[in-house]
Amino acid sequence: MSTKGPALFSNIGKKATDLLNKDYSTDQKINITTNTETGVTLNSGLVKKGGLSCGDVAAQYKYKNAALNVKADTESNISTMLTITDILPSTKTIASIKLPDYKSGKLEVQYLHEHASFTTAVGLNGSPAVDVSATLGTPSIAFGAEASYLTSSRVFAKYNAGVSLTKQNSSASVILADKGDSLRGSYLHHLSKLNGGAVVGEVNRRFSTNENTLTVGCSYVVDPETVVKARLNNHGNLGALLQHQLTPKSSLTISGAFDTKALEKNPKFGLALSLKP
Repeated sequence: MSTKGPALFSNIGKKATDLLNKDYSTDQKINITTNTETGVTLNSGLVKKGGLSCGDVAAQYKYKNAALNVKADTESNISTMLTITDILPSTKTIASIKLPDYKSGKLEVQYLHEHASFTTAVGLNGSPAVDVSATLGTPSIAFGAEASYLTSSRVFAKYNAGVSLTKQNSSASVILADKGDSLRGSYLHHLSKLNGGAVVGEVNRRFSTNENTLTVGCSYVVDPETVVKARLNNHGNLGALLQHQLTPKSSLTISGAFDTKALEKNPKFGLALSLKP
């Protein structure tokens, strides 16, 4: 698929969001990935949340421009997703369903053009939801919008709009979401003083409750295998994590969360181990 144009609407502000949220966890996780001789990739995961544990097993098979993913978990759910790239030039088609909920089937088509990107997703049931998004511009500046229409009730479940500006070492975005009730702005900048790490700031404004949330964060590259991240918001929630690459594809992540306005509460810690060949 072409990547010379603007990204999908779902990618607006994603770099800043990932720095502030990705890999932070207060659970204990382990994921083990193996590859078979037939070309199937198997992944086994186990998560412990408080006193509860759950797990899943996933398999992925790729053949030419198609990929089939099947995932089963300990709650008897089976998810299947078939992805086919370039049925038509610059398109990606994704069909998915989660059993035993037969009404969860969905068909999505993505189209990336030099100056635009579009997605359309339709539920495979009698009264489907229709999701549509569009982005216009270039890799440097893009304007986009998305909407979800419920055919059963003939109402829009959501409609959002946003703009993003991207330079070599920085990116900024503004998104009007929740049917115009919330506004989120973010700015990310890579700094050589952080060895390739970055600083980020995000402001969330909810108009109906007159509530503002300011979150700042940063990442620091200690060495090629180790990254340290931290974040803090105006409500006093402090998070930090250390991620170390054990091998080029395997990693160990240790994270913690603290409430600086209630230091008498015990901090929460998470541990994630990902092993890949």
